[in-house]
Amino acid sequence: MGQLLDIVTPLHKATKRDFLGRMQDEKIACMQVAREYGKDFWDGDRRYGYGGYRYDGRWAPVAERLIEHYGLRPNASILDVGCGKGFLLYELKKLLPNARVAGFDISAYAIDNAKEELRGDLFVHRAQDPYPFEDDEFDLVISLATLHNLAVQDLKVALQEIDRVGKNAYLVVESFRSEAELFNLQCWALTCEAFHRPESWVWLFDEWGYRGDYEFIYFE
Repeated sequence: MGQLLDIVTPLHKATKRDFLGRMQDEKIACMQVAREYGKDFWDGDRRYGYGGYRYDGRWAPVAERLIEHYGLRPNASILDVGCGKGFLLYELKKLLPNARVAGFDISAYAIDNAKEELRGDLFVHRAQDPYPFEDDEFDLVISLATLHNLAVQDLKVALQEIDRVGKNAYLVVESFRSEAELFNLQCWALTCEAFHRPESWVWLFDEWGYRGDYEFIYFE
């Protein structure tokens, strides 16, 4: 198995969240809207998701860290599972202009509203369905804040597909280390299906043969 990394956590901690406010704001109805992964989730009111997911360069430091950590070469191939609007891939492509990038997301709205420079490299697909790629086709497969949205049986398939198509892999999932963090996660999460402690995630990775790296984000 891979190693625990600290790449996305600084960006995650930069956002302030009103946990109780979200829980008390008709959360069940908001969850139902969020799980459609449409315009409301990405660019609607904050109560439904991102509250306006627009390009602002925040993923540039993450792209730099990924390139450095994995020693990605100028012609590297990179796949993003759950790519959203492709902002991280865009930053990677800026730093590695000759790289091959690809990404997919369950949200047709996200793909339709992705960075224009990448739209030909992105497509609609579910993380738990077989990937249309060969074994070890990519130098790096990434998946940030996506896999915890899957039911456990679907999570198994996604982990195995990520491991299959990538020479290296790195994923980020939500987790908790205490009752307080579990409470905050339950208040905040709109689409999460998998509520696991770090040690449980690691057990699942090992059980299902995922050999890549990982990172946990917490709601402190």
